[in-house]
Amino acid sequence: MSDRPDSLPLDAADMRRRLLDAIRRGASMEDIANLQPTRIQNAEAAIQALKDGNARFFSGQGGRADVGANERRAQIMEQTPFAAVLACSDSRVPVELVFDVGLGNLFVVRVAGNVVGESGLGTLEYATEHLDVHLIVVMGHEGCGAVAAALMPEDALAREPENLQRLIRRIQPSVVELPRIRDKKARMREAVLSNVRHQVHLLRQQPVIRAAEERGQIRVIGAFYEIGSGAVDFLTEEEDLRL
Repeated sequence: MSDRPDSLPLDAADMRRRLLDAIRRGASMEDIANLQPTRIQNAEAAIQALKDGNARFFSGQGGRADVGANERRAQIMEQTPFAAVLACSDSRVPVELVFDVGLGNLFVVRVAGNVVGESGLGTLEYATEHLDVHLIVVMGHEGCGAVAAALMPEDALAREPENLQRLIRRIQPSVVELPRIRDKKARMREAVLSNVRHQVHLLRQQPVIRAAEERGQIRVIGAFYEIGSGAVDFLTEEEDLRL
């Protein structure tokens, strides 16, 4: 991919030009911060932005370059992410790259198995109450080791460290009644999707998240990332998310 600014997504290239012009004029940090693109206003627009970004990523057209000094200065005054993502800590799942977004666009929580725990929940509550995000995405991925561990026999699980056991047991309820699927890859995909639905369900039962969703401030959806293709499948409808 070319390093020329013209190879960037149009909004990123335009943003860079505007920032450089402001710096040359001696703009203040507040002036620079005010040059940030118009904020996404609702959940549907947030979902579309993620879909568009992922389309650029898996087609090889991604590569946001808004990480220079001027772009960082534009983030000094405040952060305004349009979505929060609860994703796995797996090193093969770089959330901002997968959705081809720039600085300040996503508020990301990463934990093995993308499980809902106390710290992660508190972080997502903060995003909901204080950052005005419009969307929470629980994103699982192909070949998740934490989900695979939840399928292990009890004697094997008992040999794992105590805190890791606790994490895995947060996944187990989602796979305890997994349908019999002969193909191992298909079985793992179903297990990961079941865990995504389970974690979405847990999030939606939490008072702060539930209240925000009921008043139309946010939507909580699921997603599945294929490492091989780079594509994300979105679970946006109630039928998609049904346990």
